[in-house]
Amino acid sequence: MTTIALRYDLRAAPFAATKHPEQYTTCLDQVAWADENGVGDVVVLSEHHAMEDGFIPAPFTMAAAVAARTKRLMISIAAALIPLHDPLRLAEQIAVLDLLSGGRVNFVAGAGYAAHEFEMAGIEKKQRGKLLEEHVEVMLKAWTGEPFEWRGRSVQVTPVPKTKPHPLILMGGSSEAAARRAARLGLPFFPALGDQRLVEWYQDEAEKVRFEQPFALLPHGPGFVHVTEDPDAAWERIADYAWYDADTYRSWQAPGQSSEVTTHAANPEELRKEGIYRVVTPDECVALAQELGPMGTIVLHPLMGGMPADLGWSSLRLFKEKVLSRLRP
Repeated sequence: MTTIALRYDLRAAPFAATKHPEQYTTCLDQVAWADENGVGDVVVLSEHHAMEDGFIPAPFTMAAAVAARTKRLMISIAAALIPLHDPLRLAEQIAVLDLLSGGRVNFVAGAGYAAHEFEMAGIEKKQRGKLLEEHVEVMLKAWTGEPFEWRGRSVQVTPVPKTKPHPLILMGGSSEAAARRAARLGLPFFPALGDQRLVEWYQDEAEKVRFEQPFALLPHGPGFVHVTEDPDAAWERIADYAWYDADTYRSWQAPGQSSEVTTHAANPEELRKEGIYRVVTPDECVALAQELGPMGTIVLHPLMGGMPADLGWSSLRLFKEKVLSRLRP
């Protein structure tokens, strides 16, 4: 069954129609409505720091707010930039979040890539892989609730999470090193790039370390889906936001780095044809879900770049009225 995700990073482009105060309240209203109406399986939140457009810097705080407004939807932080956090404080936050959400929260553990974020945190970027592995190991120990030694001192995290043996962590990354790290840690692997070689490296390392339950999930599907009865008219209103979202995201990538939603387009017209950003009719949305199959994801991003809130609402409501029952009879 195709996954239906509601994604929020709450960025506001310089020309955004919906500024941050309205974005935050609208986001919570939308997830509450979606939860009540069965629209979606998961709310996806992301993390970045010191971005001019206000990209969410505190996704776990935002996840707590989403959890308070919902009862059914899963909540995923994708990705959490683990090396930028104190692992004990993060373990405490996630434990509390797991308890208050009833075990509905998971996260993708990412190493991060934006140089200015490491400079701001006073961390050497070249240490990110080592820190990611160390911090994940610390959190796994912390969630047992037992005291343990870390960096020469005795530490303990309480209360313990509801989810056993621990909240769900999926290791991120799009390199051979990331794939092998996930296997060494005995955790699922969710890369940002749909490259089968990543799965092969992950499985090879899992065999070497005798990890008996490897699970890798490659991303599959566009990064933005908007449902409308008039795609051309809707694209006219969305195009600038889509181009801002795509072009700025591309500019953050380090040389040689990419993801499934990194654009190669030179302008908004090429971006639309490329297919990462889809503005579709209800029938086309159903066809897209069928094309993606059970491992694919329909990503509804109803406040992308601070686009008009009424646009996002119209897509959500039309999805409920003319798509949902055909995907989930």
